[in-house]
Amino acid sequence: MIATASVLDVRNLSVDYMTSRGAVRAVDSVSLEVAKGEFLGIVGESGCGKSTLLFAIARLLSPPAEIASGSVLFKGRDMVTLGETELRHIRWHDYSVVMQSAMNALNPVMTIGAQLKDAIEAHDNMPAQRVRARSEEVMRLVGIDPLHLKSYPHQLSGGMRQRAMIAMALVFTPELVIMDEPTSALDVVAQRSLMLQIKELQRRIGFAAVFVTHDMSLVSHFSDRLAVMYAGQVVEIGATRMMFEDPKHPYTKGLMQSFPSISGPKQRLVGIAGSPPDLLRPPSGCRFHPRCPSVMTRCLTEEPPLYVRPDALVKCHLYSDDA
Repeated sequence: MIATASVLDVRNLSVDYMTSRGAVRAVDSVSLEVAKGEFLGIVGESGCGKSTLLFAIARLLSPPAEIASGSVLFKGRDMVTLGETELRHIRWHDYSVVMQSAMNALNPVMTIGAQLKDAIEAHDNMPAQRVRARSEEVMRLVGIDPLHLKSYPHQLSGGMRQRAMIAMALVFTPELVIMDEPTSALDVVAQRSLMLQIKELQRRIGFAAVFVTHDMSLVSHFSDRLAVMYAGQVVEIGATRMMFEDPKHPYTKGLMQSFPSISGPKQRLVGIAGSPPDLLRPPSGCRFHPRCPSVMTRCLTEEPPLYVRPDALVKCHLYSDDA
C-alpha cells in the first residue's frame, strides 16, 4: 500500500543547457510528486529530457546545464537552494542515485569493496569493521556473494554490476532512490531479474523510486504511476494500469501503439510520424502539434495546461472543459 505523504515534490522545474546558439530548455516547467514507498516511472523518446530531469532532482547537473527556475522539495527542503555542504549531508543517507551504465559508473581499477568503502566513508564516520560488515550486508541484500567485494567490475556480469550499483545506493537505506535506465545495457532476462530484485528490495526497505526508462513493457509491470515526457514537458501522468488501458494524450497513445503485446489479439504496430522538435526553437502552442493526428486550430498557438481528469493529468486541449 502506497502512503499518501510525499517524499518528493517537484514544482515548475526548468533546466537550460547554455550553448553557443542560445539556451536550450531541456526540462520545461515540470511538476510531479512521489509518495513514500511509491514507484514512479518516467518514459518518453530519447532526448525528451528524462535523464536531465533526474539529474536536476538529484542536484548532479554540471555545466553547461543549469536549473533555470522551480523547486525540488525533498522531505520539505528545497534542494535547489542547498549548498554542496548541505547536500553532502543528505546525499546517499536520504536519497541516492543508480546510474545508467554500471560499467561506466564503476571505477574499473578499484574493487567493488573499495568503492563501497569510499561511498560509506564519504558520507559517514563508520569504523572499518562496521564498513566491512555493512558492505557484506548490502551485497547479500542484492543477491551477490560478499566474496565479490574483492572483484573488479570487469570480473562481474552486466546484471551483477548493476546490482552492485544498487547495493551502493542502498548502503544507508535512503528514502528515495533515483534510477536512470539501470536496465538499458542488459538482455531481457537480466532486465526482468533486476527489476524483480528492485521491487523486492523496495517492499522490504520501503524506499520510494523514480525510474527513468524508454522500455514501456518494464514500467507496465513494475511502476505504480507513470509520467510521460515529450520535448522537455510532462504531457500525461497517472496510474500505470489506467494509462495502459486508457491512454489519453495522443503522444501516449502513440507510444502504446509502438510496442508489441504478447497477449490479446494481434495488432499492427503504428509508429509516431515525424521527429521530436528542436528544443532551441520549439514549435508554438502545443509542442506535439506537428506530429499529432488530433491537432486542432488552437493547438497551433495556445499551449495547453495540465488538465485534471479523474484518473490522470493531461496536457492536451482535447480534455479542456469546452472541447
